[in-house]
Amino acid sequence: MLSRIAENLYWTGRYIERAENTARLLNVNYLALIEAPLVPGAKGIVTEQWGPLLSFSENVELFKEYFDKPDAQSVATWLALSYENPGSIRSSLALARENARTLRDRISGEMWESINSSYLQLCVEAPDHLDEDNLYDYCVGAKDFSHLFFGMAESTLTHDLGWYFIKAGRHLERADNTLRALRIRYKNYRGQTQPVAEGLEAHRGMALLKSLSAYEAFRKYYHTALEPKYIAEFLLLHGQSPRSVRYNVRRLFEATNDLAKYNPDVDSEAKRLAGWLGSRLEYMPEVEQIIDKEKPSIDDLIDALGDISNAISKTYFSNSDSPQQMQFQRQS
Repeated sequence: MLSRIAENLYWTGRYIERAENTARLLNVNYLALIEAPLVPGAKGIVTEQWGPLLSFSENVELFKEYFDKPDAQSVATWLALSYENPGSIRSSLALARENARTLRDRISGEMWESINSSYLQLCVEAPDHLDEDNLYDYCVGAKDFSHLFFGMAESTLTHDLGWYFIKAGRHLERADNTLRALRIRYKNYRGQTQPVAEGLEAHRGMALLKSLSAYEAFRKYYHTALEPKYIAEFLLLHGQSPRSVRYNVRRLFEATNDLAKYNPDVDSEAKRLAGWLGSRLEYMPEVEQIIDKEKPSIDDLIDALGDISNAISKTYFSNSDSPQQMQFQRQS
């Protein structure tokens, strides 16, 4: 397979997964603010929850070039619609569609139709600004498209080399997304023991789980309160949850292993790194090793995923400094 085709397939999977993840984050944050409990003395705590979303993609400085302050309108516009933000839903879908356009003979007709129609709806016909109702509908549309695209890929695409590149991109992006959501949650609120923060603890934990589509699964697995330790354990180390880091790193290793089988004469660094990271998570003695002792820290795990992405690019793509890879590096 040509390296250009492999790269476009890999990044198509990443961009579509990224669009869904950003949509979930925005939608759940919006609903969480509406449903936030009334806590005496909590003025300002809930209203400030839009700002931390910017650290999800680490482009706060770029945001400040276009907006004065991080409020509901500016953050929603930046993360959903702005082409100036390379990680916005609109940018991700446009980039995914551009990659897919060059792959018409490599993907199924159903996959192309789904991505093209969603591009027209969510990029071309999208409004310049989103009010509260439009934000909800826009995010639901992005999530539904992601499910449709990957479902069609699963059902209509031959599970050969091209499929493994899409799979690798999807699961790497999802693991990275879960880690970034956890980093926002545990770095911003670590050490807060004030009564106000404690009053919002369960609400924030619920919002985090819902933003990763893991709330119902968590409730079925843990018959207990929404304690930060159990939430972190579920999202980091659960072996069957499709949104946990451990689960997605395992699937990433499977994809890199299959890629290595198709290319026995090339370097298997990506497979080795994915296997090593998967083994660390598989045999992690307790979640406190990550969230309290930070050995490894959440940042270390994010960096490890970045190393795997770089290894995939170096091994299989002719230009590891391609615009797509450089864009990811700016995001990381």
